[in-house]
Amino acid sequence: MLDGLLGRTELKERIEELREERDRLEERFEAERERRREAVRERQEAQERENRLEDRISDLEGRLERIDEESDLEFRGVETLRGERLREVLDRLDSFRTGEEGVLTAMVDGEVPAAGEAAFGERAPLLARAEPCLAVADDAGLVSVTLTPPLAPDPFWTWGDTVDLEYGWFLPEGEFAFALVRSDLFAMGEYRGTERESVRAFESDVKGDHSKGGFSQGRFERRRDNQVKAHLQKCGDALADRDADRLIVVGQRTLLKEFDADVTRAVDATGDPEDALESAFRDFFTARLYRL
Repeated sequence: MLDGLLGRTELKERIEELREERDRLEERFEAERERRREAVRERQEAQERENRLEDRISDLEGRLERIDEESDLEFRGVETLRGERLREVLDRLDSFRTGEEGVLTAMVDGEVPAAGEAAFGERAPLLARAEPCLAVADDAGLVSVTLTPPLAPDPFWTWGDTVDLEYGWFLPEGEFAFALVRSDLFAMGEYRGTERESVRAFESDVKGDHSKGGFSQGRFERRRDNQVKAHLQKCGDALADRDADRLIVVGQRTLLKEFDADVTRAVDATGDPEDALESAFRDFFTARLYRL
């Protein structure tokens, strides 16, 4: 009652109101301060993202510029070599002489190392288009070519005073068996160099594409698979009877994994077995010459 007479009640209420308002203001201030801190963090993160994007853009622009430069590069010439023409080109390379470590010979099959980029200069990107290839360049810029060896060695890089090549990487040498395998055809010749000393060839009755009527699709495919398996078994038996140790098998890509050979390669040879074998042999021992 005394507080009411002296006005203390109203003052206490006012004090309480002010305290509540003060607390609300402190909360608003703290919230505003937190928002500002968050805004600063977001601004910093945005700046960092912007910097990363700028770096990425610069990197991509650089790569695009290099690609544009490389796309303008063209081979000075391309030639398909076989037989005597291939031997003639190999003879020329084999006769090349320089001073000590004046010519680079490299079997390129994959990434081009720094040594190759230094040797071929701005023409080095062309190596990737020609690989796998035997690359040759001399320090005077007189020779700058690649050849695709049919019997490619493992990758290597070497500097010397002569070109480091073996004719056996490109030409048929020594004794070997060369076989052509398709799902319905087999032909194998045994060779001494380019001379074929024997041949064995046969065709198998393997169904072609399925047509309406008769067997269902499933039965047709099962029958054809069995025919192909039987044909491959005959091929394997014929290969096992060969005299030569070294074996090259070419033909239908999906079948090559079935044979344990020194070299395999997919080729598209058609016709009768012996004609197809001769065509496949000629195509296999063919090299592409790229003038860089």
